[in-house]
Amino acid sequence: MPTPEWQKSSHCGEGDACLHVAAAGDRMVKLTESSDPGGAILSTTPAAFAALTRALKANRG
Repeated sequence: MPTPEWQKSSHCGEGDACLHVAAAGDRMVKLTESSDPGGAILSTTPAAFAALTRALKANRG
């Protein structure tokens, strides 16, 4: 299985609290934390990830 090409969130500041996102060959979106990139990797569908980002944008303060 190829290694995902991780992209750092555009809303990431300085430090280790950043979200990294990658499109995987299995048509899934992978999410991991920059402070532990080899740790837990969450997988979701593109539709569910899009719904999450829409909800987060709608609830910005």
